[in-house]
Amino acid sequence: MGESAKTAANTAVRHSERLYVPWWGWPLPVLGAVLLAAEIDLGYPGIRAWLPYVIGLPVVVALLLSLGRSKVRITGGAEPELWVGDAHLPLAYAGEVEIFDKDAKRKALGRDGDPAAYVLHRGWVGPVVKVHLTDANDPTPYWLFSTRHPEKVAELLKGA
Repeated sequence: MGESAKTAANTAVRHSERLYVPWWGWPLPVLGAVLLAAEIDLGYPGIRAWLPYVIGLPVVVALLLSLGRSKVRITGGAEPELWVGDAHLPLAYAGEVEIFDKDAKRKALGRDGDPAAYVLHRGWVGPVVKVHLTDANDPTPYWLFSTRHPEKVAELLKGA
C-alpha cells in the first residue's frame, strides 16, 4: 500500500459536523449592530456617518461565523480519534459514553460538573455527549460537547 493510501485510511472520516449558528441566531445580533450604528450616526452626523455601519456589521458577521467554526469529527482507520474543536482524543482512551438531551444538559453543565473537564458547549445545539476518559495519566476526567447527532456519535464511540 502506498504512503498516500495509508494516510487516507488513517484519516477516514466516519462522522463530521459543524456547530454553525442557525438562521434564527442571526437577526438579533445584526439588528443590534444596525441600531448601534444608527445611534452613533445620530450622535455624530456628517462624513463619518457611514463608518459605524462599515465597521459594526462586518464585526458582528465575523463573530457569528467564528462561533460556528467548531467541528465534531470522528476519524477511523488504524488509530481512530475524536476531534472536538481543535482538541483530539484517541478513541483507545474513550470509556463510558452518556447522552444528555437539551433538558438534562443543564445539570451536566452545572454545579455537578468537574472543572477539569473539557467542555465545548454551544447553546443553540440541544443535546450534549459526555465521554469518560480511561487514561490514568490524563487530568481531564471527561469530555462534554454539543452535537446535533448524539446517538450516531455515541454509537461510533462505543463501537471503537
